[in-house]
Amino acid sequence: MSEAVPLPAGTTLGKSFEYGIDINLGTSAVPEWQPFRRISGFQPTFTPTTQDAQTYDDLGADNSDVTGWSFAIAFNVQVNRNTATGLYLPEIEALLARTRPSAKGEAAVVEVRWYHKPEIGTPNPADAGQGRATVAITRQNTGPNGEIEVLSVTLSGKGPYTEIANPFDGWDSTVAVIGTVGPEGAGDGDLVTITGTGFLGTTGVSIDGASLAATDYTVVSGATIIAALPAGDAGNVPVIVTNAAGASAPHTFTRGA
Repeated sequence: MSEAVPLPAGTTLGKSFEYGIDINLGTSAVPEWQPFRRISGFQPTFTPTTQDAQTYDDLGADNSDVTGWSFAIAFNVQVNRNTATGLYLPEIEALLARTRPSAKGEAAVVEVRWYHKPEIGTPNPADAGQGRATVAITRQNTGPNGEIEVLSVTLSGKGPYTEIANPFDGWDSTVAVIGTVGPEGAGDGDLVTITGTGFLGTTGVSIDGASLAATDYTVVSGATIIAALPAGDAGNVPVIVTNAAGASAPHTFTRGA
């Protein structure tokens, strides 16, 4: 008989490959998240910044306060290119653009997000982050025997990262389905709650044909989005949520002015 302590029912052991990372090819206001394809060796590092708080009361023992957190991310990525244009995949091109001699200041910064991406089951909703970083790249395979071209990438964070809702909606992602939008009668600038399914991985929200900036909506969970109403006339308007699988069917919402 096994002496191992039993695990709760429904528990599964995590795998080393169950993470993903995306790069923003758009802007912070209107992001265009592109997953890095063919990665391995994903390794995030979170390092505390500490200050000495030692006093006589510590009787000679160390006493440090954490005053901030830095982050860095390392991973390897295979280099695929278009044989017609010669260009690498857009996520690779975006990294290389930040390492050219002309890349200084903000031109040397990328915005990335990373997240739990399990093979089976529901992704951890809180195991995800987003931040800005500078880029360092080295070639991994340099031998003469025709090895696969692989880049080793190191991202050094600029400031702390932001905790975000996990954007991964599962391998069998489907378009979002909107159930309700409320409260009815909400007007310009008011917050409305959108409920439904398939909201993890949302890439856009539109109300009456107006695409909201990323700062004007928050994906709370796979079932809830909070959005600020853009300026518009009172009446029935369509609300659409878009994710990686496509756009939801329009949901009619009665808004105020």
